[in-house]
Amino acid sequence: MKSTSNYLRCEGREIHYQAWGDPAAEPVIAWHGLARTGRDMDDLAAHLAQSGRYFVICPDTIGRGLSQWSPDPDREYCLAFYVRLAVALVDQLGLKAFHWVGTSMGGAIGLLAAATSLRGRIRRLVLNDIGPELAQPAIERIRGYAGNPSAFDTVTELEGYLRQIYQPYGWMSDAQWRRLTETSMRRLPDGRVTPHYDPAMVRQFFVHPDDYRRWTEWDSLSLPVLCLRGESSDLLLPETAEAMRVRGPRAEVVTVPGCGHAPALNVPAHFSLVERFLEGS
Repeated sequence: MKSTSNYLRCEGREIHYQAWGDPAAEPVIAWHGLARTGRDMDDLAAHLAQSGRYFVICPDTIGRGLSQWSPDPDREYCLAFYVRLAVALVDQLGLKAFHWVGTSMGGAIGLLAAATSLRGRIRRLVLNDIGPELAQPAIERIRGYAGNPSAFDTVTELEGYLRQIYQPYGWMSDAQWRRLTETSMRRLPDGRVTPHYDPAMVRQFFVHPDDYRRWTEWDSLSLPVLCLRGESSDLLLPETAEAMRVRGPRAEVVTVPGCGHAPALNVPAHFSLVERFLEGS
């Protein structure tokens, strides 16, 4: 299954997205995590698109991947602005209603959008290891490596580093690890390679410290929600997932074995969970 690389101007910023499948098919927005890119969704997007039923759009958030970096980090690296980008994106694509699959930050964007600007347009919401409350030690862990990305002389060294910090994603083939590395790296002026994102995006946690506290929005939702929780996740705690099951939209909560934060959505077992939910079965 082939994809296309595309760019749109959203809220005055150039946003890149990868598109999979027939544009006339049922649309799915698949949004990546904090320090990642839309290419993390390649495997899931290809699987959904090859059925012919789904058209999958995988954006790079501003400051990540091939999207523009923000000239105003303190104002634009936050969930509210990411939602504005999402609205501009789906409006320009002419998508009146669609499903949303979001890993980590991408799920938080979907949650907030479903409760506010895109209420009624998001039909089904998949939250991949994210909820309306996050464990603070995990936030500190992510903030530590994301705010000061390492740089390496070779791509092979960078891949080794990414295999280490993203080990909680669960099993990935050697080819998947290589693709993850090559699709989320950039070369610095000194020739070294580093992850492909703006380190200033981590300022979200300092300037908008309550950005990921969203119980009010959660309790307002009424759409179907599937929450996938990595078995050993340190970000989405079991008690939070249980509260999501009994509060607000009363999510279907599924524990994904062999993963922490966050399941990579890269194997048939993961595909089946998402596909079954999107189909309403």
